[in-house]
Amino acid sequence: MDEVGRGCLAGPLLVVAARQIIALPDGVADSKLLSRYQRQKIHVLLKKTCQFGEGWVSATEIDERGLSEAMRLGVARALWVIGTKSEEEVVIDGRTNYAPPAFTRVSCVIRGDGSVKLISAASIHAKVRRDQFMVKLAFDYPAYGFERHVGYDTPAHRSALKANGALKQIHRMSFGPLKSLHQDIV
Repeated sequence: MDEVGRGCLAGPLLVVAARQIIALPDGVADSKLLSRYQRQKIHVLLKKTCQFGEGWVSATEIDERGLSEAMRLGVARALWVIGTKSEEEVVIDGRTNYAPPAFTRVSCVIRGDGSVKLISAASIHAKVRRDQFMVKLAFDYPAYGFERHVGYDTPAHRSALKANGALKQIHRMSFGPLKSLHQDIV
């Protein structure tokens, strides 16, 4: 399992569970080390070799629950979507076990997206799918540049926030940089 979007100012958090069906293709690596083109190319192959479960958590849910609880929710949703049984082994990227208590065979691997190929596959799928979501969001809100920064805290994103205000259902209003903005767009 891996996630994308944890530290973003806008958009959902996406947690992905991956189950290998047949041998993984060559080139599977940490999604952060691949270009957008490389990720998309490998993603096409991964969809033929893996089953993926996606656990989407909206910006509103993140604001309501906090980031740790949002992670737990995303993990639970991804495991449910992929049909994981409580006795199956679950390997999560990072140091914190966000799996529901019923799952007893859980291990966490720090920097697992760079050392465990199946976590790398989950990281690629998560990055491609969330980026696709943010690009679609950019069509509805072109002034924010979501297609470029995909919701991360960049100078361009902060500039758009100062010029246009925050989007209440899209931006994470509980995050520090947004707390200082007093203008919201509903």
